[in-house]
Amino acid sequence: MLKQYLAYIRNNPQKYWFKAKLYGWGWVPAKWQGWLTLLIFIALFSLNSYRIDSTSHSVSDTLLNLIPVNSLLVVILLFICYKTGEKPKWRWGINDKKEE
Repeated sequence: MLKQYLAYIRNNPQKYWFKAKLYGWGWVPAKWQGWLTLLIFIALFSLNSYRIDSTSHSVSDTLLNLIPVNSLLVVILLFICYKTGEKPKWRWGINDKKEE
């Protein structure tokens, strides 16, 4: 199964940064640009969470500062995935038929 998955990711003639997931809905990084984008997202998300946690004094203070910034980071990541990736759709494995 891992060989099939790796072959699916490598079969990328359109040079998408993110390919549609094999199971479910969403994307997985397929090129180095996609991996770099994901690593930057994780770093910014973590740094913001750490920054808020070290400066807040209450739970409500933490949530009021954490949710807007981290939500914006998620929206930016989804936008990048949508613009540089395959069209997402529900999938249940590798299709033997020729896809659109």
